[in-house]
This record gives sequence, C-alpha cells and structure tokens, in this order.
Amino acid sequence: MTTRTTRRAITAVTIALVGAVVLAGCTDDAAGGSPSGSGQGSGSGSAAPKPVGSRVDIDCDVLVPQSVFAAYGETFTLVTDATPQKDTPAADIAAQRGQVCVWRNGGRDTTVTLAVADLPDAAITKLEDSLFEDSNSVPTYTVEGYFDVTGGLGRADAFVAPYWVNVESALFTEPGTAQPVVDSVRAALAGSSSPSATASTTP
Repeated sequence: MTTRTTRRAITAVTIALVGAVVLAGCTDDAAGGSPSGSGQGSGSGSAAPKPVGSRVDIDCDVLVPQSVFAAYGETFTLVTDATPQKDTPAADIAAQRGQVCVWRNGGRDTTVTLAVADLPDAAITKLEDSLFEDSNSVPTYTVEGYFDVTGGLGRADAFVAPYWVNVESALFTEPGTAQPVVDSVRAALAGSSSPSATASTTP
C-alpha cells in the first residue's frame, strides 16, 4: 500500500510539473513568443520545453550545515559531483534550475539527497494538490508538508513559497526523522530572497 502510494505521488508530481511547464510554454506562445524548439532553422519541434523555475543558488552548507547531521549521530560529507538519479523528484528539480545536494555517510554508505526548486504559484499549487492526494500530510513541518516511505527510502516534501523542498534518505523512517533537515532548509529559505519574488516587487 505504501509503495503504491509513493509511486503514485512521484508520478503525479512529475506530471504536475511537466504540465506546468507546458502551460507556461502555451502562455509564451499566446504572448507572441516562439514555441520551444521552433526557432529559425529548426527542423523539429522535439526540443524539451524550457524550465519555468528560477535558478536556486543557495549553497548546500547554508541549507543544511554540518551541525544538523549531529542529530543523527553520524558524519556526512557533501558529494560535490553527485548527479540526481533519473525519474526522481531531485532530477525534476535539477531540470527546473533548482539546487540539488547529496551528502554521504562513508561508514554505512547512506546518503541524504536534498533538492530545492523555486517555482511559479501555478506549479506549486499543482504539486501540493498531487501530494495531498497521494502522500501523508505532516503538520509538524509548520508549512505544507508530506512524508512517505517506500523500499526503505523515506521522502519528505515541504513548501516554503515559492520553494518546493524535497529530501530523501534511508535514514528517514518517519516524519520526525526528516524534521532536522526540513527545519534547517525551511529556516535558510525563509531568510533568503527569491529571484522571482524580487522581480515581482521591482517597479
């Protein structure tokens, strides 16, 4: 039951995000912009739609300082050359110009993967609706948050507008075990200035 629920959530979130990208492309076309992949000299319209997310440039050690991992009684090292696994939320977030961070515990070869995307309101709403239907709400995250486990991998999602925060690890067996990381990221984002938010307030 849990496996099916989590798989549905991952699929629904991916579909919601792709749908938001497509809608953004349609809006650009209606405003007179060129469809993605249909520029001069292009013989095909097969190019991937452009990202709708704003770039996230917050350093990994700002989002989750080493002191946070002390809560797990283990030492984790940032993997600077990590690549998100295909068909995961982290891969989707990377495609949206988000920040992806991976830490590894060498002793147990356990990883913590964090991904943060800065998305438009419409995309955030679609993601929240998908997770509301297919995951488990977690009020203790103090923002709209969700948690599920499948195959021994715990996944937490939290929304700190305009950010989507996704974190996964075998360390996370219940919502509370992901809480130190979620809280750290939430605090870091609350103290940051989103590029999209800044743009919206500029005269």
